[in-house]
Amino acid sequence: MAEALPTCYLNGEFVATDAARISPLDRGFLFGDGVYEVVPCYGGRPLRLESHLERLAAGLEALGIGNPRTGAQWRELFAGLVGKNGGGDLGVYLEVTRGTESGRDFLPAEGTPPTVFGFAWTLAPPDPDQRKHGIKAVTLEDIRWLRCDIKSVALLAAVMLRREAQAQGADEAILVRGGRLAEGSSSCVFVVRDGVIATPPASHERLPSITREVVADSIQSLELGLKEQDIACADLTRADEIWLASSTREVIAVTRLDGQPVGNGTPGPLWGKVHAAFQQLKQRECGA
Repeated sequence: MAEALPTCYLNGEFVATDAARISPLDRGFLFGDGVYEVVPCYGGRPLRLESHLERLAAGLEALGIGNPRTGAQWRELFAGLVGKNGGGDLGVYLEVTRGTESGRDFLPAEGTPPTVFGFAWTLAPPDPDQRKHGIKAVTLEDIRWLRCDIKSVALLAAVMLRREAQAQGADEAILVRGGRLAEGSSSCVFVVRDGVIATPPASHERLPSITREVVADSIQSLELGLKEQDIACADLTRADEIWLASSTREVIAVTRLDGQPVGNGTPGPLWGKVHAAFQQLKQRECGA
């Protein structure tokens, strides 16, 4: 578990994390009525912060919650969380809910100030064993709601799916819907077959992943092609390589799927090239 560092941000103040208090009448607590972002930070510098802030703004707009900060104010908040927690390699979590009301009603009251919360944790380097051997995944039917493009704090379905994957001895659940690949329970997915790298297109079925953009840019830097297309479940079983990408895991190879080896059961050559290019991109953008 990534333990929260000592200082968090709550509604305009930096406070001790263990002393922060949010009302039980907050709509984020009662309804999951809010959105969040997880931003990786290397050497004290965020990776693609502007893209994360754009996605946060889009999520707030989709929910009809007014953005409580300007871009400059979000950047200042982020810098404060990083600085007050010692800098270095951190994960930073930002959450905005519709705020606290005097009771519980499905229809929100007008003019309620949003709740703004943020905290940080030490970002562990990628597990060397997982980097060498890859991870295990299982395919599960996607039971989430139909607006997965919104990074909602209502993550119960993802928790259930990840727990089911763990019960089956896997590290991640790769979700399928209608016979097609959706995404991972907390990751985006890339599939390689016959030297062609593919990933599903943007839709309401999956999050517009920032790390997906970073991986796509890494692929482009190698002058490798990337196809955005629907991927059938059968294509997963025939894949030469499968990769998962997320803010905290970067890009990692899946070497066993549903108990069967992916390709030859080891991280593939294209993954190795893209992983190295990802590290070079981090160096260019964050000096890390």
